[in-house]
Amino acid sequence: MKTAFILCGALAREVLDIVARRGWAVDVFGIPAIVHMRPERIAPEVERKLRAIRADYDRVLVVFGDCGSRGALDTLLAGEGLERIDGPHCYEMYGGPLFDTLMDEEPGTFFLTDFLVRGFRGTIWHGLGLDRYPQLLDDYFANYRRLVYLTQSEQPELLAKAETIAATLRLPLDVRHTGYGQLETRLAAWMERNAQ
Repeated sequence: MKTAFILCGALAREVLDIVARRGWAVDVFGIPAIVHMRPERIAPEVERKLRAIRADYDRVLVVFGDCGSRGALDTLLAGEGLERIDGPHCYEMYGGPLFDTLMDEEPGTFFLTDFLVRGFRGTIWHGLGLDRYPQLLDDYFANYRRLVYLTQSEQPELLAKAETIAATLRLPLDVRHTGYGQLETRLAAWMERNAQ
């Protein structure tokens, strides 16, 4: 039985690692993470990828949170008889109950993951136009009170980058190691439920 994951580019490195470690026979197809800057594009991009590969696979899982699509992704998948991994976004997938605890403690929390630390300059800085309009920094981040970095890999070079990002955003940094958290747990559960 041929299996494909259509996944968010922000989860690609981690999902590829999980697939390799667990020895799953899964083909992985990514959607660029930059679509999060325009969440209304998520469902159409997933649909486009699905149309391109669907005939070649017996099982397809969409590895995406809702990520601001306002239910459009779930509506698309319901019409196709497909599932997506559970969760509203990657912060909850990595953090599980910790995410809710952190938000209850401080609703003004800006989150980073390994992906966002690696790609901060392109995804956040450029994506929000701060490379062209740095004066907007305070407008975007004035209501945030802290920066929480949910780490997947505990790499010293990423921690150093996160510290630089926190200084740039003028926010205190709180680092929490989550590993792959619920992302791996939910992928493994889906693979087990859908075993031949």
